[in-house]
Amino acid sequence: MSYSDSDSSSQGVDYKNFRQITRDRLLYEMLRSAKTGSSKSTWKVLIMDKLTVKIMSYACKMADITQEGVSLVEDIFRRRQPLPSMDAIYFIQPTKENVIMFLSDMSGKSPLYKKAFVFFSSPVSRDLVAHIKRDSSVLPRIGALREMNLEYFAIDSQGFVTDNERALEELFGDEETTRTGDACLNVMASRIATVFASLREFPSVRYRAAKSLDASTMTTFRDLIPTKLAAGIWNCLAKYKQTIENFPPTETCELLILDRSIDQIAPVIHEWTYDAMCHDLLNMEGNKYVHEVPSKTGGQPEKKDVLLEEHDPIWLELRHAHIADASERLHDKMTNFLSKNKAAQIQHGMRDAGELSTRDLQKMVQALPQYSEQIDKLSLHVEIARKINDLIREQGLRELGQLQQDLVFGDAGMKDVIKYLSTKEDASRENKLRLLMILATIYPEKFEGEKGQNLMKLAKLSADDMTAVNNMRLLGSAVDTKKNSTGTFTLKFDLHKKKKAARKERHEEETWQLSRFYPMIEELVEKLGKGELPKEDYPCMNDPSPSFHGTTSHSSSVSTPGQVAQSMRSRRTPTWAKPRSSDDGYSSDSVLRHASSDFKKMGQRIFVFIVGGATRSELRICHKLTGKLRREVILGSSSLDDPPQFITKLKLLTANELSLDDLQI
Repeated sequence: MSYSDSDSSSQGVDYKNFRQITRDRLLYEMLRSAKTGSSKSTWKVLIMDKLTVKIMSYACKMADITQEGVSLVEDIFRRRQPLPSMDAIYFIQPTKENVIMFLSDMSGKSPLYKKAFVFFSSPVSRDLVAHIKRDSSVLPRIGALREMNLEYFAIDSQGFVTDNERALEELFGDEETTRTGDACLNVMASRIATVFASLREFPSVRYRAAKSLDASTMTTFRDLIPTKLAAGIWNCLAKYKQTIENFPPTETCELLILDRSIDQIAPVIHEWTYDAMCHDLLNMEGNKYVHEVPSKTGGQPEKKDVLLEEHDPIWLELRHAHIADASERLHDKMTNFLSKNKAAQIQHGMRDAGELSTRDLQKMVQALPQYSEQIDKLSLHVEIARKINDLIREQGLRELGQLQQDLVFGDAGMKDVIKYLSTKEDASRENKLRLLMILATIYPEKFEGEKGQNLMKLAKLSADDMTAVNNMRLLGSAVDTKKNSTGTFTLKFDLHKKKKAARKERHEEETWQLSRFYPMIEELVEKLGKGELPKEDYPCMNDPSPSFHGTTSHSSSVSTPGQVAQSMRSRRTPTWAKPRSSDDGYSSDSVLRHASSDFKKMGQRIFVFIVGGATRSELRICHKLTGKLRREVILGSSSLDDPPQFITKLKLLTANELSLDDLQI
C-alpha cells in the first residue's frame, strides 16, 4: 500500500490549460494508475460521492472514463451489487462517513470488490488513516491509498468554483453567525488550496485588506472575509510544502483574493455577449439548452437537449462576442456555406441567407444528409441568436442597457431613472429591479426612508424585490456602508458633473454600443500583472523571493482601485456591432488555442478568487486578459451566478435574521 500524494506537473512539451491539467490528472494519475500488473486488462468500478461525481463530470466525459477501463460508475451511499471479481476505484472526500462506507464494502469474508484503489479529493486526517489500518481484513485488499488533492469544479478552461453555493448568505448575512462563516471559509480555503496542489503551483497570496474608518471602529466579519480566506489558504499551502513531493519552494504564480464587495454592479447589469445573453435570457439549466429539431416522421418537432460547451467550435468562437457581432458572424457562416454548396443553394431556392428561417435550415438537414452535422450546428446557433435578438426587441433591452451603462459612467442620474420607470410601465419586474439595484449601489442615500418606498411604488415592485435592493448595502465594505455622502464607492468627480460614476472610462479604441461596462477585476488584474497593485490595499501573505515576477509596488503613484479618476471622456458614437477586424484578445478563445508552440513566451499564471459568486463577464475578462498579458488568468469563485440566481441569493441575506427596519435604510 502506498500512502503518498500523486505527482503532477503543469510543465510539459505542450501547453495545457487549467481544465486540461485537471482532466489529465483524473484520467491518467487516478484511473490509469489503477491498471497495475494482472489487472491491466480488466474493467473496474468507479465509486464516488455527491461532490466527487461533480468534480469528475465537469472535467471529463463518460467516454474518457470508459476508455480508462471503467465499466460502471456508482454512488458510495447507494446499495450496490457485489462484484467480487472486479477491482474498484474510490474517488471520495476524506470524511468519516465515506471511510466507514468504504470499510463496510471491503471488510469481512465477502468484500464487494476484489481490490480497492482509494483516492481522496483532499488531505486525509491521521485518525482516518489509522481507522483504515486497524481493519486487518481490508489492508491486503487496498491497491492504493492516495491524496489526489483535487476538490474543485473546473467549469471552464480558465475557471473553477468551490461549490459553496450559500457563501453569500453565510458570509454577508447576519454578523452574529461567525461560526457558520468561519466553517464556510475553511472549506473554501481547503478547496482553493487543492487547485495549487493539483497544478504544482505555489502562489504569492494577495488579498483585499480590511478597512475601518478609524481606530475606534471595530472591523466587521464581512470586511475580514478576504483576510481570513488568505490565512486559511496559506495554512493549507504550508502543509502542502511539507507533504507534497516536488512542491515548488518559491513562488510560481500570483493569487488575488477578492469578494463581491469590490463590484456590486457586475452581477446585475446586462452583459451583452453571446454567452451571458444565453444564460440571462433563455432560462437554461446550467449549460443545457433545449433545441427543437424536426421529427423524422414528419410529426411534431422533437425536443433535444444540447450542451453549450467548449467542445462545440461555434460556441467556442462566439461565446465572448457581442450578440450583434455573433449574429453577423452566424449570417456570414451560413452565406459562406450556401455559396460553397450548390446542392444547398438549389434546396434553398437561391434566396438570400438572411431570409433563412430555422425551418428552412431543418428542411436542408433532411434534404442534404451529407451536410447534416454542419447545418445542425449552424441552425442551433442561428435559432439561439434569433431568440435572443427577439427578446432584446420585445423587452426593450437596448434602451434599458444604455441607461444602465450611462448610470455606471455618470452620464445619467436619478432623473433619468425616474423618467424610465414612469414611461416604461411595460418593462419587466426583473429588469426594473436590476436597474434599481444598480442605482442603489451608486446612490444609496436615495433609498433612505420614504425615498426608497416611493421608488418601490413607482417601479411597482414588491417588498420582497426591495429586499434585494436594500441588501446591496450588505455587500459594501466597512468604509463604504458608513459613508452616506459618497455612496458605496470612494469616488472623485469632475467638478462640472453632478452625477456620480461607478467606473472610469477605459478609452479603448473601438467598442460596441452597450459594451462600455467592464468588471472591476479587469482593472485590478491589469495592475497586478504590471506590479502596480498597491500593497497597502492588497497586502501579500508571503514576501516573494527576489526572483519572483511582479514584486515591485508602485503604490505611491497609483490610486486605489476603489477610487475612480476624474471623468475626462471624449464623446464617441459607438456602433451596435464592433468591426470584426479588431483584435479583442478573445475572438477565437484567446491565445491558449495556439499556445502549445508558444509556451515559453507565456508568463506565470494569475489566479483571481471572488468570494460570494463570480459572473460570466468576469470569466470573459480572464480570457481577454490572458491574451493581453500573455499570462493564463484563471478565475475562481464560490459559485458562478447569472443575474436571477444572484438576486435570489441576495434576498436570502436577510430572509430569516433581519428585517428591513434593522437595515436602517
